[in-house]
Amino acid sequence: MAAAFGLSVLVWAMGLSAALALGTRVALWRRGRMARVDWLSGLAAVPKRYLVDVHHVVARDPLAARMHMLAAGGLIAGSGLAALAIVPVLATSSLWWALTALAFATMLAGALLVGGRRYPARPARLSGGRFQILPFLLLGYGLGGFSLASGAVAGLSGGAGFVVLAVTAGCGLALAFLVARGPMRHALAGALHLAAHPRPARFAGRRDVALAPVDLEAETLGVGTPADFGWNRLLGFDACVQCGRCETACPAFAAGQPLNPKRLVQDLVAAMEGSDSAAYSGSPYPNARPVARQGGALSPIVGAGAMIHPDTLWSCTTCRACVEECPMMIEHVDAVIDLRRHRTLMLGAVPEKAAARLDDLRATDEVGGHALAARADFAAGLDLPVLHPEGHADVLLWLGEGAYDLRHGRTLRALVRLLRTAGVDFAILGAAEKDCGDLARRLGDEATFARLARENVATLNALSFGLILTADPHALNSLRNEYPAFGGRYEVWHHTAFLDRLLAEGRLALGAPGHLSVTYHDPCYLGRYNGEVEAPRRLLDALGLRRTEMARHGTRSLCCGGGGGAPHSDIAGDLRIPDLRMDQARATGAAVVAVACPHCAVMLEGVTGARPEVRDVAELVLAAVEAGQAAPASAGARQPEPVA
Repeated sequence: MAAAFGLSVLVWAMGLSAALALGTRVALWRRGRMARVDWLSGLAAVPKRYLVDVHHVVARDPLAARMHMLAAGGLIAGSGLAALAIVPVLATSSLWWALTALAFATMLAGALLVGGRRYPARPARLSGGRFQILPFLLLGYGLGGFSLASGAVAGLSGGAGFVVLAVTAGCGLALAFLVARGPMRHALAGALHLAAHPRPARFAGRRDVALAPVDLEAETLGVGTPADFGWNRLLGFDACVQCGRCETACPAFAAGQPLNPKRLVQDLVAAMEGSDSAAYSGSPYPNARPVARQGGALSPIVGAGAMIHPDTLWSCTTCRACVEECPMMIEHVDAVIDLRRHRTLMLGAVPEKAAARLDDLRATDEVGGHALAARADFAAGLDLPVLHPEGHADVLLWLGEGAYDLRHGRTLRALVRLLRTAGVDFAILGAAEKDCGDLARRLGDEATFARLARENVATLNALSFGLILTADPHALNSLRNEYPAFGGRYEVWHHTAFLDRLLAEGRLALGAPGHLSVTYHDPCYLGRYNGEVEAPRRLLDALGLRRTEMARHGTRSLCCGGGGGAPHSDIAGDLRIPDLRMDQARATGAAVVAVACPHCAVMLEGVTGARPEVRDVAELVLAAVEAGQAAPASAGARQPEPVA
């Protein structure tokens, strides 16, 4: 029983050691900018965020979910019960020690699963180093706790118990030590991160994806040093468990570009600490560019003489696949954009092709430098109505930057014809429509985005319309999620959702478009950013097409490579992202890849060699409507007289 009491003392000692280790991390976080946190509601929400939101992501890997539940649950329960056994009435209770033994037995099962993931062969996405020691420490602590608690139940005593206690203490205190610099850091930092999360709306059933506006009058714009991050974002980087889920989801990493989201987060931690992340033992950046690997709270994060090379930042497509897969809810893309903002607004350090696009945008309010009045040239012969302040339209059709592209022009012509067939009252802005600013914002040019947003909001607020309709998910995201911060609150629909509604209302009659096999590519800014994955599929199914899914689809789809300004940053890798996605499309055997975004259409149509045809969902719907219109005419046509 004395050895079991020693276990109680050990747990308290571990708690004190972990608290001291955590204190060293708190000192680092406090170097960041002040951030408002509702601690009361945040702490109260931690159980739900942990058991529901975190577990929802973890459960995508069933083995990892069981491992996490057994190891973490057993560790917390066993240690907690042992700590309370310092109370005399509990210290002498066989039932209490039996419960403690059961909890440690649960932990042991989890520890075995932890070891089974890493031995004999560790998956490439998992970090090694101190993480390889973790299974042995968990086994030692769990086995020791089980033995000591079981001994207390049986009333055993003797020198052997103290030997077990010594081994248990060594493993337990080592686990506590790893809170400061090791695998256990994520346990405490992760819980605090869930309470102080910079996007608490993520846990309220909403897709909180809008980038926060920048105070353009501030002395420093964006993030140049670790101290420029909000303190709770520095905390978020420490929450990383280095599981590598973000790594396997990242399209840039898969294409061999110099970006690995896991390594990026660890480099941000290293920059915060002011030391090279030599202890990092996971996958490096593919084709890594050389940097000095120097850091510090007030030292630059990005640059040849710093911790992260600029090409790493510009490789990101902002697709949010890393964020979608992260079980610790880390916001990688927010960090990338903040770092880009500093380079663009403070240093003017933008890749050459991207800088040219920004120059065009600043000069002409359009990415390609085209005349705004030419945006509707795709609609020659369609006579599109233009909405004026004195008029009204049920639907305002936002054409977007893709309207200048011949490929997307076909999509818009199909959409216009469908709207007219359905009797929809719609109009366009004409020359009054400026670029929505998506590209500027993703490239870090917050000043240009803010100007365009304010001017577009002023134009829209002076008009009378019911809703905004667009075939561009990037414009959808800006108008729906980011314009409210600039006074623009509108009902914004993507064309696939709107066509789905028209079909449900019986305003479009479909025929058979042919026995095509089709696979649907989810645009990142429609699926991951705005959660719309069902409407396009309902449309395709309503057309009677044979639909198959790619290996990655829905909110876990693989990016086409066209977002975040990546085509303009043009960072070289081993492969092209659209080629990777088209390989997944080919694997389905489908004849057609259905798309719902102008960027996706351009990127996927740019893939060379034998491949499925790329068609927008609107084009497929129009083909079915035209087939339905042709059928009655064909059926009513007079048949020729038979020849005698």
